[in-house]
Amino acid sequence: MVIRDDFYKCETDVQLNGKVAIVTGATSGTGLEVAKNLARRGARVIITGRDTKRLEDAEKNIKQSSGNDNIVSRKMDFGRLETVRDFVKETIATEPKLDILINNIGAIGLQDMQTQDNLHLMMQVNYFGTFLLTYLLFPLLSASAPSRIVNVSSLALILGHIDLDHMNDVGKYSNFGYYCNAKLAEILFTVEMNKRINGSGVEVFSMDPGLGKSKFFRHLDNGVLKDILHKGLEIFGLPLERVATLPVYLAVDPKVANFSGKHYRYCEKYYSSWFAEDEELTRNLWKESKRLLNITGLEDWEEKGIR
Repeated sequence: MVIRDDFYKCETDVQLNGKVAIVTGATSGTGLEVAKNLARRGARVIITGRDTKRLEDAEKNIKQSSGNDNIVSRKMDFGRLETVRDFVKETIATEPKLDILINNIGAIGLQDMQTQDNLHLMMQVNYFGTFLLTYLLFPLLSASAPSRIVNVSSLALILGHIDLDHMNDVGKYSNFGYYCNAKLAEILFTVEMNKRINGSGVEVFSMDPGLGKSKFFRHLDNGVLKDILHKGLEIFGLPLERVATLPVYLAVDPKVANFSGKHYRYCEKYYSSWFAEDEELTRNLWKESKRLLNITGLEDWEEKGIR
């Protein structure tokens, strides 16, 4: 597919003065460019990452490039769910509102192992962490409505498969297979959440960012394969500042209002997967995700009737 130069820009002139946004995985790559874009629009931007030094560098980079000093960096590691809960507690305690949540974290090449949270590492980093963070932040997003959630998925979802009894089994899938499964789960999560928050004033979207000139494969053990894949991204990928325009567009532009629950690619609504139309599957995945993440009574806004 040939992409016209003017097709992928998703340009919008919306300004965000007084708005608060969270961008996960924003120390490099597309996440960093998304944070810069939001900062240039005047938003207070909270960025997350695992490494203190990289967070400090990213915060400085965003401030310098945008001229916006209202940038906050906070540690959070999707490989350790206690850090997600700690991040949410700090955010709720310090932020009176939250207008935008962009779930950008994604990784491939992680170890084939279970975490201390009894979830597969690939599934936890690429799906369960996003589910938990979004679920726990929903009451703040709802109280701040109108607000938006953007889940960054991948075209790899088309090869994904959801087996609720074996999502976290070690050795069951290839590394790429776990990634595909997680990205499909993210799509189903988006569809199901949209049903459950209808009328809340919070909109949720999923999207495929396409190929960008990034170091996405940096965790792969195979150095030759890693170099080949990164060379491919450098040749065929789009500049990351252009890739970043789609999640920002979905987060801010009025033209996508009332399309909550939809999937986007190249700035247009795009078909994701027939699995997304399986209401029983999306419902059961939601319930199983809550169970595996040990959502407590205090955390469970559905049980409290919050919308």
